[in-house]
Amino acid sequence: MRNLKSVIFAGAALLLASPAFADLASDKATVTAAKAAGTVGEQADGYLGIVSSADGAVTAAVNEINNGRRQVYTQTATKSGVTPDAAGQATGAQLIANTPAGQYIKPLGGAWTKK
Repeated sequence: MRNLKSVIFAGAALLLASPAFADLASDKATVTAAKAAGTVGEQADGYLGIVSSADGAVTAAVNEINNGRRQVYTQTATKSGVTPDAAGQATGAQLIANTPAGQYIKPLGGAWTKK
């Protein structure tokens, strides 16, 4: 359990501090709007997903952010001794917990649900 908490905190810190994310302000704004519209949601694996059909700009933004997250999860895994999947799932739990009511979330092995 202690290792899981370390993974969560390390992953969250890297997500917030990573220079790659600072360059993605436009993608973040696009995804934030898409989340509010119900087009994009957070998944328990730590990645964004398309809830319903999305235009090219939204899809590209989701892909860019997910690529950045994948890099962060790999870095976190290397530092904490877990797999990238475990790092993603630990961070995904936090992202889902912080998802506002009315937006979509997807648990592992589950379907999209409005929170």
